[in-house]
Amino acid sequence: MDTKNNEKHLELATFAGGCFWCLVAPFQQLPGVVKVLSGYTGGHKEFPTYEEVCSNTTGHYEAVQITFDPDICPYEKLLDTYWRQIDPTDAGGQFADRGPSYRTAFFYHNQNQKEKAEASKRAIEESGRFDKPIATQIIEASPFYPAEEYHQNYHQKNPEHYGMYRRGSGRTKFIEKYWGNDRDRELIKKKLNRLQYEVTQNNATEPPFNNEYWDHQQEGIYVDIVSGEPLFSSLDKFDSGCGWPSFTKPLHPENIKKRTDKSHNMLRTEVRSKEADSHLGHVFDDGPAPTGLRYCINSASLRFIPKEDLEKEGYGEYRRLFD
Repeated sequence: MDTKNNEKHLELATFAGGCFWCLVAPFQQLPGVVKVLSGYTGGHKEFPTYEEVCSNTTGHYEAVQITFDPDICPYEKLLDTYWRQIDPTDAGGQFADRGPSYRTAFFYHNQNQKEKAEASKRAIEESGRFDKPIATQIIEASPFYPAEEYHQNYHQKNPEHYGMYRRGSGRTKFIEKYWGNDRDRELIKKKLNRLQYEVTQNNATEPPFNNEYWDHQQEGIYVDIVSGEPLFSSLDKFDSGCGWPSFTKPLHPENIKKRTDKSHNMLRTEVRSKEADSHLGHVFDDGPAPTGLRYCINSASLRFIPKEDLEKEGYGEYRRLFD
């Protein structure tokens, strides 16, 4: 019974990003991903062969189809992983592989995926990470045809050739250049103002009663200023009298990391965001019911999204909280 219920809860995601060999391993490593298939999609020929797809006569893309549990691995995590494997500015292929079958695309399976893919693409365009327009397409999913068996899990069957190909094609060098730690720090500095940077990256604390959200009353959610991961809801916000935004609980406990903080001759529990590792603030056990907790958070680490903008910003699933 549990197995059947779990299977009903699983979803599909489909991405094209050049040679499908190179997309399997990054997704397989994610908790909550059940299966990753290499295959062909987006074209007009049923059950195409690898040779037919490579000839660019079928309209198909080389792609991977991912079966995943959204409670463990949200679609946003798949999107983030995908961007980090491709050159989204290349409209003619990927790295050494040229032609329409090697173009990049999201193939959305429902409206929710479409909205999140669009929001993710906007965020990449606005991030300044790339100096050319984003060419990755957003397309409605169509029949997916698994590739021949020798293409499945190629990185495991032929690890030496796979490693040589991935490096030789230029993919590895590109990823290191645009997604390395130095580039990330550069973009974060460019994106944030000085206070936001000092709080999120250097554990600074903003002044009480003199910050953006300490007495903010509007309905909506608060996300990480760096990564956009959902952190808190206005429904759980309360006036603690401390001069900083205070919440009884996070939207998703798994999006919050806790660490022991012994700085300033005090013993406290620091809270940080999971994906961006942004310093958020601290959690105390002097909050109101039902949790008895007070998440005391710096406004500078947050971005607020009003309930009426949730769909537009790619957070449509949270709109129901305010109905």
